[in-house]
Amino acid sequence: MSQQKAPRGGAVWALVITSVAGFMAALDNLVVTTALPSIRKDLGGALDDLEWTVSAYTLTFAVLLMFGAALGDRFGRRKLFLVGLTVFTGASAAAALAPGIDSLIATRAVQGVGAAIMMPLTLTLLTAAVPAARRGMAYGIWGAVNGLAVASGPLIGGSLTEHVSWHWIFWLNVPLGLLVLPLARFRLAESYGTGAALDVPGTLLVSGGLFGIVYGLVRGPADGWADPVVLTGLFAGTALLAGFVLHGIRGRNPMLPMRLFRSRAFSGINAASLLMFLGMFGSIFLLSQYMQGVLGYSPTQAGLRMLPWTGMPMLVAPIAGILSDRIGGRPVVAAGLFLQAAGLGYLAKVATTDVAYSVQLPGLIISGIGMALFFAPASNLVMSSVLPREQGIASGANNALREVGGALGIAVMSSIFTARGGYGSAQLFVDGLRPALVVGSAAVTLAGVAALLIPTRRRTGRAAATAQPAPALETAAS
Repeated sequence: MSQQKAPRGGAVWALVITSVAGFMAALDNLVVTTALPSIRKDLGGALDDLEWTVSAYTLTFAVLLMFGAALGDRFGRRKLFLVGLTVFTGASAAAALAPGIDSLIATRAVQGVGAAIMMPLTLTLLTAAVPAARRGMAYGIWGAVNGLAVASGPLIGGSLTEHVSWHWIFWLNVPLGLLVLPLARFRLAESYGTGAALDVPGTLLVSGGLFGIVYGLVRGPADGWADPVVLTGLFAGTALLAGFVLHGIRGRNPMLPMRLFRSRAFSGINAASLLMFLGMFGSIFLLSQYMQGVLGYSPTQAGLRMLPWTGMPMLVAPIAGILSDRIGGRPVVAAGLFLQAAGLGYLAKVATTDVAYSVQLPGLIISGIGMALFFAPASNLVMSSVLPREQGIASGANNALREVGGALGIAVMSSIFTARGGYGSAQLFVDGLRPALVVGSAAVTLAGVAALLIPTRRRTGRAAATAQPAPALETAAS
């Protein structure tokens, strides 16, 4: 197979392209939440129907991430990245033009398919283009952009809905996609993974398992945890994932070899990622509603007041990436997680029906710094914990666990919120919010403990030195 020369300025272009694509995919996780009332007014539908404009994306995104990474490794990462970006951009335009709630839900599901293909490939394409010595800083910038997208979704959605139209939360993706597509085609080098045949049984097991569990988690708070469909989804999903684990142990060329989890680095960072997103997603989901429904801010005002949290990754994450290059990722990730947990705990303590913004500010700043310290080094730890030819698998697994963690966070914290409080009054909302934030803080604290289980860089380096040399990524001429 002939080797392709990397495009001039390949590392810089790869960083720009993958960061923009990652921003688009990550943004659509929460961008719809503040637009739901306007969507309902225009398109109709019950509140449960509107929830699917969020859930349809989350479901398809989570369950197909592993398959998207496997397709890229098999058929070419750049090629599949272009396919995923095309699907995502086209579905965004279709969502903006949707004539009814059912068609909007369908296009959101297709958006999730496109995001699931392109998102895990952003890290593998970036890793292939950036020299090892500079990856920490590159991951820092990539992590900053993605972290900002996740956290600022409610702000962007609320601002566009309030000042323009809810349609523009989807139209926003179209010019970005049309800009990135030709850049990706001509500025990214092609790369491949192991070249092994697609693992069809593994794909069906993990996709069905994640679908069942995420469906149950999303629908549990609305339909009740004893609902037969919810229970069936949770139990069947768990059984299918157990089958996936057995397949990963015994199968030939499984899409996610379970031997990867023998690595403390791989196991630790994935556990930390799942728990981090559990605490963060659930907290943002409730706090954005708290600022609007209890404190009386408009969607735009609430988003602006959360900028000390949501905007912090743009300032701190690149520094965190450089720090991880110098002292290793474990201490940076652990410090970030414990700061995030402290920030959530503080916000739980000070939450009242009329708390001043100045009182909330320290918690928002601490949470923002903690989130920023996590994103970049976490990406570096994921990619460096496996052989180069398995980085696509690692990226897909980590992103899937993050998405499942986010769905779990919203479901669990919403369940605690409704058990202890509700929407009946401002005080009822605070009564439910405070224990939910405490649970979110506890989850992120456990994430910090998981991060401490990751070996230090020196020990990891010794292990890598004694391991079998990793084959270089294969490249092919376009």
